[in-house]
Amino acid sequence: MILTQILAPACVKVPLDGKDKQAVMAELVDVLDANRLLINKDEVLQAVISREATRSTGIGSGIAIPHGKCKGVKELVMAIGISRQGIDFQSIDEKPVYIVVLLASPTDKTGPHIQALARISRLMLDEDFRNKLQNAPSAKDLYDLISSKEAE
Repeated sequence: MILTQILAPACVKVPLDGKDKQAVMAELVDVLDANRLLINKDEVLQAVISREATRSTGIGSGIAIPHGKCKGVKELVMAIGISRQGIDFQSIDEKPVYIVVLLASPTDKTGPHIQALARISRLMLDEDFRNKLQNAPSAKDLYDLISSKEAE
């Protein structure tokens, strides 16, 4: 899976305005909704919040991948944002999160959802790449970094 196939340039937000994980998740759902990628914004937000309540999606190394499955989307969608100040996501390493990647997918399409989670996790293993993302000066720069990395 190539992330730029599901990540539209308009679904990148640098910097995020939210100061906590609830606000940031809502902000990224709003970005998806503003780009007309959702059927039901409230349903998507509730799915992501419900999933987050079961266990934090803060995977460590400054990354969180909040995600959810619901009928509020027709296909897998993705938004990404950078927090400049860091957010407490109750991450497994107990460190702040700077890179937030939000995924939402239909309940009946598990394959692409899992592939996207795996792809994001693999890309984020590269510490140099993570640092470049975290320090991207603009949404365009962030999208271009992801696009270039995917082209390698």
